[in-house]
Formats: sequence, structure tokens, C-alpha cells
Amino acid sequence: MERTPILLAWSGGKDCLLALQRLRADPRWQVVALFTTLNRSYGRVAMHGIQRDVLLAQADALGLPVMEVPIDWPGSNEAYEQAQAAALAEARMRWPGIRHCAFGDLFLQDVRDYRVRQLGRENWRAVFPLWGEDTARLARRFVSEGHRAVLCCVDTQRLDPAFCGRVFDRVLLDQLPPGTDPCGEGGEFHTLSYGGPLFRVDLSLRRGESVLRDRRFQFTDFLLNTPPG
Repeated sequence: MERTPILLAWSGGKDCLLALQRLRADPRWQVVALFTTLNRSYGRVAMHGIQRDVLLAQADALGLPVMEVPIDWPGSNEAYEQAQAAALAEARMRWPGIRHCAFGDLFLQDVRDYRVRQLGRENWRAVFPLWGEDTARLARRFVSEGHRAVLCCVDTQRLDPAFCGRVFDRVLLDQLPPGTDPCGEGGEFHTLSYGGPLFRVDLSLRRGESVLRDRRFQFTDFLLNTPPG
């Protein structure tokens, strides 16, 4: 059976990594590129704050190219949608016939509806490989299968900032307070994936500084270790 080409919206975190794993295991799909929104001003992945060179190292280790969607910050939603529409048009030129983009969303219906509407205006279809999964089981499976990630952003109104920068492992999951979604689907935290079974080689990262932005969001930077010489 011929596989259908598909883009994967890529934030750099664990949920999109699991979506990639699911798509690669499904004979219907061929993931051809990662589709990432970047803050043009800071050179970082929007929301997660992951540096561009780390993003590119992720993509290289996963064996996929990156389609970058640069946006200004601050910027309007209209500008964001225009940038995404231009990137989708470019994707159609690179991969004739492509009309699908996948997302790692789990259960936020309003987010799903927005993505469906937005892509629909460009005659694209949204695909949600993980939709409806139990987030507690999904988080534990991520760890048990050997995927590796760290928390790179925490909403301090929902979770103690001390969690930012920590490894996403069984210990962390056991220590999450009641009411915190284990996958951070409620916006409690965002992650950076850096290794495991999908990576050709784990990324070598070192922890950088932690910064509170907008008096609410705690970001911890992770930097690539540069090989000697």
C-alpha cells in the first residue's frame, strides 16, 4: 500500500514525539517533515522556548527535515495564520499531493476544532494520532519505552516552578500534585525530547539558565554540548 505523505506539527516535546512514533507504525502514513513555528525575534520554538539549533539537532537525529514557520513576537493571530498558510503552500510544492498535517493533541476539543478549521481553509486535513488517549497511561508508557525528555517550561500558576528543568521520569510523575495532567495537556508544563528509541543518537545537552517571563512562565534553557575541536 502506498503511504500518504503527512507533515507533523513539531514543538520539540514528548507528545509530538509519540505522535511521530504512532504515525511511523501506521502503514497509511509517511511523515515527510516536521512543521515548526519559530519565534523570529528569539530564534526559539514558540511556546516551548527551545533554541533553533536544538530543534535542528532533534530533526537530524530523527532523520527528518524541518519546515520552519517564522512569526514575530508579539504578533497577531492573523499574522500567525498567514505564515502557516504560506508554509503549507510551500509544502505542497515540495511534496505534490500532500494535504495532511498531524498534531499531538490529546483531548482539548477547542484546540482540535481550531486546527481543523484553520487547515480546512487551505484544503488540508488535520490528523490526531493520539486523540483520546489516557494521559496517565501515555505518560508512563513514554517513560517505560525509554523516551527521554526534560521539562523546559512551567506555568507557575498551575505547577511549582521547581519542576522546570527536571527530567520527565517516574519520579516526577509520582510527585506531580493532584489535578495536574501527567502529560501537561492542561498547559501545566512543556517538554523537550532529547533521546530514546526514535533518535539515531541522543542529544547531548547541558542545562542553562532559568528565567521567569510574563510573571508567570518559568523557562529553563537547554543547550547543545559542542563536541571538542
